[in-house]
Amino acid sequence: MKINWKVRLKHKPFLIGAFALLLLLVQQIGALLGYDTTIYNERVTELFNTVLAFLVLIGVGVDPTTEGTSDSAQALKYEKPKDDVK
Repeated sequence: MKINWKVRLKHKPFLIGAFALLLLLVQQIGALLGYDTTIYNERVTELFNTVLAFLVLIGVGVDPTTEGTSDSAQALKYEKPKDDVK
């Protein structure tokens, strides 16, 4: 599986998704260690987790233009995310 991490780390949706994933992971580890991770109340915490999960869903995706989880040969050569606007 080859992924052009240099470009992925410059792509804003990927960064947002990765940050949201990190927040969810920290919250889960805290809960496992016995820390109260409730933000304001249970409903607000559930809403916050849903928003974070949605951000992860849209941000940490595979390259939709290729089969499988690897980047395309063309995407591996990019120095920055491709701008589709001409």
